[in-house]
Amino acid sequence: MNSPHQAGGSARIEHLVTSGVFELDGGSWEVENNVWLVGDDREVVVIDAAHDAEAVLAAIGDRTLRAILCTHAHNDHINAAPALAAATGAPIHLHPADEVLWKLTHPTHPPGRHLAHGDELTVAGVRLTVIHTPGHAPGAVCFYVPELGTVFTGDTLFNGGPGATGRSYSDFDTLVTSIRDRLLTLPDRTAVLTGHGASTLIGAEAKSIDDLLAGPR
Repeated sequence: MNSPHQAGGSARIEHLVTSGVFELDGGSWEVENNVWLVGDDREVVVIDAAHDAEAVLAAIGDRTLRAILCTHAHNDHINAAPALAAATGAPIHLHPADEVLWKLTHPTHPPGRHLAHGDELTVAGVRLTVIHTPGHAPGAVCFYVPELGTVFTGDTLFNGGPGATGRSYSDFDTLVTSIRDRLLTLPDRTAVLTGHGASTLIGAEAKSIDDLLAGPR
């Protein structure tokens, strides 16, 4: 684990990588997922409780877990969420448009709270603003933390361009429109911390999205 970003106060971002299987539409793929913690020495939130609840609990340590935030409900981003919630008492937050995907993995354990575009959550003195970015999944969201100059994009935007489409409940045009209208409006130097793989910057991804929009379809 590392702490790549820290605010002027005590809030910081911590990073954990977990491994498991992504399953959808009858297929399965071995994947590594980024799990992000935002907080300080007393309290944190977890973004995308993937694969290994025990590893996430170890990263939290003796701090209070305020919330488990889901960027979307593909199984590899939520499969450890109920166990983490049971161990800590923290509520699980999900956009309601992704409940159809959630139920594929957790049919008897609904998420506890709904996310909506524009919602704000606070931890360790910093605000996480919910940005609804449908396309990779209907209820996909990103979490923008202006005090840390960071946006957590799940599988909406990666280093190199938009997330995958072509599977159930996804749509390419919707995804690119979400990125253009709701992410590329953020400052160019905003760090993009993704659901898989390396981080990037909003400004670095703007040209790839512009090329997609300008190219033949």
